[in-house]
Amino acid sequence: METFALGVLQINLKMEADIFEYHKEECSVDTESFQGERRKLIQPTSLKDPKLEKLKEALVDWINGTLKPEHIVVQSLEEDLYDGLVLHHLLSRLANVHLPVEDIALTIAAQTHKLEIVLEELDKRLGLQDSSQIKWNTKLIHNKDLLATVHLLVAMARRFQRELELPSNVKVEVVTVEVSSSGIKSTVQTEVLTEDNNTGSDSSSSTEREDPIEQLLKLEAHKVNTVKKAILHFVNQNMSTVGLQVTDMDKQFADGVILLLLIGQLEGFFIPLCEFSLTPVNHSEMLHNVTLALDLLNDVGLHLSSVNPQDIVSQDVAATMKVLYALFKKHKEK
Repeated sequence: METFALGVLQINLKMEADIFEYHKEECSVDTESFQGERRKLIQPTSLKDPKLEKLKEALVDWINGTLKPEHIVVQSLEEDLYDGLVLHHLLSRLANVHLPVEDIALTIAAQTHKLEIVLEELDKRLGLQDSSQIKWNTKLIHNKDLLATVHLLVAMARRFQRELELPSNVKVEVVTVEVSSSGIKSTVQTEVLTEDNNTGSDSSSSTEREDPIEQLLKLEAHKVNTVKKAILHFVNQNMSTVGLQVTDMDKQFADGVILLLLIGQLEGFFIPLCEFSLTPVNHSEMLHNVTLALDLLNDVGLHLSSVNPQDIVSQDVAATMKVLYALFKKHKEK
């Protein structure tokens, strides 16, 4: 019976080759595990879509930026998230949730158990109690299903880090396959991974998610200056104890020195002078200082993944204000 079922499956796959366009090895399916199920497979043409590639790169960069303090590096969404370790650490960093699970799960049973606990907590945090809204599950993630993994990561980014800019309007062609004893039933449809931020109601939701500094810089100059003065007053209040004063917000943070001293003052810790250059004389030393400052901010829970150290060194006004505003917002009422 099993031999017959396998023959039926292979014949039907051949008949529908014009739909799947998969290589022979990609069509080999275990009938026992597949029979009676519905599975979604991304078309090979969509896998090569530049928009999907950019989305995957953005998600990898986001994960690596978030987990940098823990020295966790992800290279592939398909290969590096299936065992639950990365998702567990992301949940811990982004939502300050600590689950009673082992850090490294080596066996399949341990990995699936860990994934069940992590995904159950994630679904609660994402507000997705309705199973019809959930496009991932333990089996899909553990089986390295790219579609489910991307859906999950996009939902996490939208929930926990709204300022993160992901490529918009990313869609893929998906084949939904259902295998029964009589053969294969398949349908092809388009599935949305990220919305088009330029149309309809999503445009307004995108505005709500936009970084407040980005919104501020679109306003009139006098309103921008008012906010800059408030932040500058806050900075100088905290720097007066070390005898420093900032008069030019756009330029004086470019070498990272005042930024490091400010972080130390606000967070109540001393940064050893051997860890940074107190009088940087070249671009490399300034970049080292600013990178250290952003790493420290990440360590204290201020995740600024949209800010690149090079932007600060280059005196990018928006990047500098994002960092200072984050500190201002956290400490202004203390």
